Amino acid sequence: MVPEARQRIVEATYACIARRGIAKTTVEDVAREAGLSRATVYRTFPGGRDELVDATVAWATFDFFAKLYDRIQGAASLEEVMERGIMFAHRSILEHEVLQRVMQTEPDKLLPALTVESNRIRAGIADVLAPYLVDRGLAQGVDLRDAADFLARMVLSYISAPGRWDLEDPEQVARLVRSELLAGVVVPAAGRR
Repeated sequence: MVPEARQRIVEATYACIARRGIAKTTVEDVAREAGLSRATVYRTFPGGRDELVDATVAWATFDFFAKLYDRIQGAASLEEVMERGIMFAHRSILEHEVLQRVMQTEPDKLLPALTVESNRIRAGIADVLAPYLVDRGLAQGVDLRDAADFLARMVLSYISAPGRWDLEDPEQVARLVRSELLAGVVVPAAGRR
């Protein structure tokens, strides 16, 4: 199957989920939305609806990271990358109508697909942060991979459950990054060269 047709099917799945939810979206709905036969959809996604949902979640995740990467471009420091990233991710989740709808109405359908993607998401965040950690300088005895993984896990945690922090407020996000996330991970500002 041509990559364009696969993309068309994934986008059609997304549109159907946006309209009907995961549980009510069928392969026939997707085929109709994509303007293709059911047989074509099944040839492209032999796992049927479950594979369509997984591919759609993966596609939406990739799209999110492409936008996140654009948002952090030009950041001058690790702190700025994290602040921009946290604020963008938090706002994106709140404003993502399909995600919010499905999380409210069918979390049991979405969570397995997100769980599969979570390792990829965490690894992607860690990969983005690693060079900034090197530039910033790690605290004595801190391993780069461990630090990047820790920060990725913490960022994901705060994005989904910010606790006492207002992730809409740049000053609070800056305090969160400096006082909780980076404390003990990087060389203190006073100790930098």
